[in-house]
Amino acid sequence: MRSLTAGPRGPVLLQDLVLLDSLMSFARERIPVRTIHARGSGAFGYFEVTKDITRYCKAKIFSSVGKKTRLAARFSLQTWDKGSPETQRDFHGFAVKFYTADGIWDIVGADSPVFFVRDALLTPPMIHAFIRNPVTNIRDKDMIWDFFTKVPESVFYVMTLFSDNGIPDGYRHMNGYGIHTFKMVNESGNVVYVKFHFLTDQGLKNLMSEEGAKITITDPDYYTRDLYNAIANGDYPSWTMYIQVMSHEEANNFRWNPFDDTKIWPEDEYPLIEVGKLVLDRNPSNYFADVEQIAFTPSHMVPGIEPSPDKVLQGRLFVYADSQRYRVGSNYLQLPVNCPFAHGVTNYERDGPMAYYNQGDAPNYYPNSFNGPTPDPWGALSTFNVSGEARRYDDSDDDNYSQPAMYWNSLSAEQQDRMVENILSSLKPALPSLQDRAVEMFKHVNVTMAQKLKLRLDSTKVQDER
Repeated sequence: MRSLTAGPRGPVLLQDLVLLDSLMSFARERIPVRTIHARGSGAFGYFEVTKDITRYCKAKIFSSVGKKTRLAARFSLQTWDKGSPETQRDFHGFAVKFYTADGIWDIVGADSPVFFVRDALLTPPMIHAFIRNPVTNIRDKDMIWDFFTKVPESVFYVMTLFSDNGIPDGYRHMNGYGIHTFKMVNESGNVVYVKFHFLTDQGLKNLMSEEGAKITITDPDYYTRDLYNAIANGDYPSWTMYIQVMSHEEANNFRWNPFDDTKIWPEDEYPLIEVGKLVLDRNPSNYFADVEQIAFTPSHMVPGIEPSPDKVLQGRLFVYADSQRYRVGSNYLQLPVNCPFAHGVTNYERDGPMAYYNQGDAPNYYPNSFNGPTPDPWGALSTFNVSGEARRYDDSDDDNYSQPAMYWNSLSAEQQDRMVENILSSLKPALPSLQDRAVEMFKHVNVTMAQKLKLRLDSTKVQDER
C-alpha cells in the first residue's frame, strides 16, 4: 500500500482519502491519560460468595452462598507515568468492577489499608507534590518530603510505603483494601459500617529495594507480564474478600473518627469476616478497549452499599466520575467494559458525543406517560441525620502518631532497619532542612526510629564530604 502521488516521486495528492483517513485516525488514537494511576494492568474473572452476609447487606451480589458475579479488575501504580517501569516503590491501585444484577458496583482501592490524607481537599496538592516539578519536569524529593512533613497525618502511609510492602512482587502477590468506610444496609433497613479487604491467596510477597532496582532495568513490564502469563497458563490468581463491621452506635462512640482514612480499625476489636472469593481467569482481548477505557468510580454503588461520612470518599464520589467523563467521554458507561449489562441502562441522561445506546424511543424526561424508567424503590438511600455548624474544621492534629507507633513496634528489628534504609534513600537527596523536619516528625512515632534515621543521614553526609 502506497500513497497516491503525481508520478513515482510525488508530490502526494490531497485527494488520497485513504492516506488522509489513516493519518487523521492515527492522530486521534489516544484518549487523555489518567492523571494518576496511569501505569496499570487489568484482567477479568468472577466473584463467588463463600459465606452468608445477608444479615448485613441486601445487595444481590451477596444473596446466596455459591452465587457468582462477573468482574473486571485493574491494578496500577499511582504516581508514575504510563510508560514507567513497574517495580517502583509506590502506592498501588486495586480497583474492582462487579457486573451485578443490580448494576455496576466499583471498589476503587489500593494495596495499603491507609491513605495519605483524611480530607479530599488535600488530594490534589498531594498528587502535585508526588509527580513532576512544574519547572524542571523531574520528580522532586524536596516537594515530596516538604508535603509529608507539612502534613503529618500522612506518616502512617509513609511508613507503609517505605516498609517491605512498598514494592510488591507482582500484582498477584499484593493485598487490596477498599480504604474507605462504607455503609451496608440489609433488607430490614438496618445499617452497619464496613471496610473491605482482599487478601491474596498466592501469599503476600514483596521485592527488596535492590531486587526491584534490578528488575526495573531488565524487565520494566514485570507486573503486567507476570499477571498476563499466570492467567494465560491457567494459574488463575485469587483473593479472599473480607469485611470488618462496625455498628452505628459503635461508630458514634468510637475513640477516634472511624471515617478517617489515615487510620485502620483494630482487627482484634473488629475481626475480618469472610465474604467470598475473587478469581481472575481471563486476560483482556484488547488492551485499549478492555483496560485503557475501563472507568472506575466509587460513586458506582448498588442498593445495599452506600457512602459513609468519610471525607475522602465524599470527594472521590464526584471527582472520579467527573474525570472519566473528561478522559473517556460523557457516554463512557455505554462502552461494553463499563456497561451494566446484567441490569441494562435506564436513565434520563442522554445524547452527547459517542452516544451508542441511547435507549431508542424511550422518553428523555420524567415524569412521563410513555413507560419511561421509574425510580427503583430499592435505590433509595437509608435515612441518616446531619447536624453541626458548617465551617472548615481543623483536624490536622487528630492523633497522627498512635497507630504509626503501634505499626513500628509490630515490625521485627530487620524490618525496622530496612524501613529506615528505604526512607534514607528517598530523603537524602532532599534539602537538609527537610531532612531535619522528617527526623522531627518521626520522633513523634518512635524516638529510636528517628535516632537511627538521623545517624544514617549524618553518616551519608560525612561520606559525601569525603
